[in-house]
Amino acid sequence: MRVRKDAHCRIRAPILDCLHGRHNGVAASNHHRIAMKLYYTPGVCSMAVHIALREAGLPVTLARVDLHTHKLAVPEHGTDDYYTINPRGYVPLLQLDDGSRHTEVASLLQYIADLVPEHALLPAAGTRERLEATGWITLVSTELHKVFSPWLWHKETAQSTQDECKARLQRRFAELDRHLQTRQFLTGDTFTVADAYCFTIVGWARILKLPLNDYPALQQYLSRVAARPAVQEAMRAEGLVRD
Repeated sequence: MRVRKDAHCRIRAPILDCLHGRHNGVAASNHHRIAMKLYYTPGVCSMAVHIALREAGLPVTLARVDLHTHKLAVPEHGTDDYYTINPRGYVPLLQLDDGSRHTEVASLLQYIADLVPEHALLPAAGTRERLEATGWITLVSTELHKVFSPWLWHKETAQSTQDECKARLQRRFAELDRHLQTRQFLTGDTFTVADAYCFTIVGWARILKLPLNDYPALQQYLSRVAARPAVQEAMRAEGLVRD
């Protein structure tokens, strides 16, 4: 029996749809099948990704890393040398179900949010709201995260440089405080992964004894984010809070 080409396509298409998770021409959500592994250090920037995963409701296995020694808490493949996992030596690193490994907080946050669009952890791509949210992610990365680094990881940094970093952080804290006087979260009344990042990094002020007393709206914001169940779960899993 001869099968017409167009008939063959009609027969083959549903099979391909099933293989690729599509039904009736619509791509089916496949995030429930994704098994991920997060390499983290308690309380550092990897916590933003950890919070995002919890907010997204995605299953994840945690692998703890000591950033001072670059050793894994639980050895893998016969070694505890974290450099065998990530030659760059830092966290976070997110390993996907296909074994691929990915770094950089800003890109990981957006990837996680896009896996579960129904959770609205970022606005839709191509919208002004998305532009605003990713703008905040970038600002946290460049104006807060990297400015904290001289204190946290580079104790040899000159005092004059540390003083300049402190002044720069205080200017950004003041900006955040003004912004948050009229909204619950960075982009309005909806929590996004930008808030997970901001909460994590601004929280370092306590470690370095940078007072936030002059920024009441920012303090209230931090408390509001900290009270979220997913944030509590992430902090508890990292040993930062107790029941």
